[in-house]
Amino acid sequence: MIKDSIQQQIPASEAHIIGVIGDEFSNPYTVKMLNQLTRQLNARGYLTLLLNVDSRHSYQSVLQKARQLQVDGLIFLATLFSDELLIATEALPGVPAIHLSGSLADSEIVSVDGYAAGVEIGRLLLSQGYQRFGYMQGQHRSPTHLRQMEGYTASLDAAEKRLDKVLAAGGDDRQLAYQVMMAYLKQARASERINALFCESDVLAFGAMQAIRDFGQGTHIGVVGFDDVDEAGSPGWHLTSWAPRCDLQVTEALNRLLENRSDNHGAWRQGELRLRHSHLAKEVQGEMAKCGCASRH
Repeated sequence: MIKDSIQQQIPASEAHIIGVIGDEFSNPYTVKMLNQLTRQLNARGYLTLLLNVDSRHSYQSVLQKARQLQVDGLIFLATLFSDELLIATEALPGVPAIHLSGSLADSEIVSVDGYAAGVEIGRLLLSQGYQRFGYMQGQHRSPTHLRQMEGYTASLDAAEKRLDKVLAAGGDDRQLAYQVMMAYLKQARASERINALFCESDVLAFGAMQAIRDFGQGTHIGVVGFDDVDEAGSPGWHLTSWAPRCDLQVTEALNRLLENRSDNHGAWRQGELRLRHSHLAKEVQGEMAKCGCASRH
């Protein structure tokens, strides 16, 4: 059900400016989503106002500037603070807001079905014969990310396996993922080390894969990411990843924000696995001989 903040359709007489709020416009998935969002806003006759937030002070400051420009709505591309919606409501009373991708549990959100994705990723890794399973998380534990992990764990439970290790990177950052993965590889006994890893974003997967490659010693860990950013398909990674329908998510978010129209069970909740090399078991790596991707050790 659409929340009170977006109960009324935005009048056509308003400024036709939509504020887009984020904190990492360098993140490849954020850029991917932003490309879709700006194209669709342009097609609907709206201008995009980017609001780059790196602190609570900057958040309040950009909201005041957005108020001066009389923005017609806000779209969040990231979860910033636990009280971000309260602050936005106080600064911009009557301006509707919606979240794309991960968000707080009590906010209006348009995001992929993370549970179904986690289940399918778990089944994929199980099909490769792996016995010890890990999960790497970032910093913001959004409902979407929690559901990814729940679905992944459920698929392991169904196969009488367990989630053996959760690695916390402390942020959706490649270098942080590299550091936490390398630390784990150095301290874990080879006989007890995970041999399959689901990362809640491709950025984390890139860092983890680089650490595995640099660690060497014949170590092989099957890796699956989430987001299917452009770099995932490059020869340097060949990362298997879950691909959400960004185009349909943006359409749904704008339908809700601008037209008070929603489809709670639409195809925007779905996605698909893009199968490449990174998830494959070591026994079948012979077929990758000409690839040169980071999955080979």
